[in-house]
Order: sequence, then structure tokens, then C-alpha cells
Amino acid sequence: MNSTAILDTPSITIPERTAIRVLHLYVSSGHNFVGHHGRPPGAHPAIELDEIECVAGRGIRGDRYMDHEKNYRGQITFFAMEVFTRLQSELHLTGATPAATRRNVITAGIDLNSLIGREFEIQGLRFAGVEECRPCYWMNQALGDSRAEAWLKGNGGLRARILTGGRLRRQCA
Repeated sequence: MNSTAILDTPSITIPERTAIRVLHLYVSSGHNFVGHHGRPPGAHPAIELDEIECVAGRGIRGDRYMDHEKNYRGQITFFAMEVFTRLQSELHLTGATPAATRRNVITAGIDLNSLIGREFEIQGLRFAGVEECRPCYWMNQALGDSRAEAWLKGNGGLRARILTGGRLRRQCA
């Protein structure tokens, strides 16, 4: 199982020692925050899985954004564990878990912002990094701290399109 990331623009290969690692995988069947402005959040949990099925051009099987809209920018979302660890430490979020970010893939070993506008590969699957997952005010509630949204600006994760389908598997940390 090769986890080396390959970037197309410019074309570089990230060495194995800094390869993107997949630490957690999540799906949720429904929206807790989208469409809930002015109302309480939904109650759809982020379910952690050992593997997810990525469907090219469509999304993750079983996730709320599967077939959301044609060419959707957030068919899959990524969040860096390094950012989550700093967030926990700096805001003293002892009870927060990566699932609270509502991102699909928690990674280690890569600056996700460096993948915006680039194609990359994880475990043989290709993705196109589209844009930052901009945090919204719901992050304050999801993470249990009124400073979370502001802290996460510029570090909210990565929205991407799935270019080749297949299974993405969680790896040991």
C-alpha cells in the first residue's frame, strides 16, 4: 500500500518519510450544520471507519456529500492532525476529538494548504485539492470553544475532488 503523495503542479513527489498518512476516516449520513442556521444542529454522528470507498467525481459512499452536486468542490475533505493537536493545546480542548471537525480524512505528514490547486495521490487514489475548508461559526459549538472559528481561519482543512475511485484505508499512527 503506497501512501506517497504525488503533486502535478509543479510535479514533485513527496518522499516516503514525509508521506501523507491517513489516521482517521469519517462519514456522516446527514448534515448537522449546513441548512441549520438559526436552529439547533442536527444529530448525525461522524462515524469512524477503517476504510471508505471513494467514487470518482461523486464523493464517498455513505457520506452526506455523495452526489451533492455535479463537480462538487468538497467530494472529500481533509484535516491535518498536526493542526488539531495545536488547536487542542492552544485552546485547552481536552474533550475535543478529530470527529468534531466534520472532515472525512484526518491526515499527518503534509501541509494541506500546499495541496490547493494541485493534484495529489494517497494510497493510489488521485485527488484534486480545490480550496480550504473555511471554518464557520458552527465550529465554535462543535469544538466547544467560542474561539475555534477564528483560530481555524487558514487552517480549516482541504476540500477536494475525487479523480480516481477506490478504497482509502486508515493507517496506524
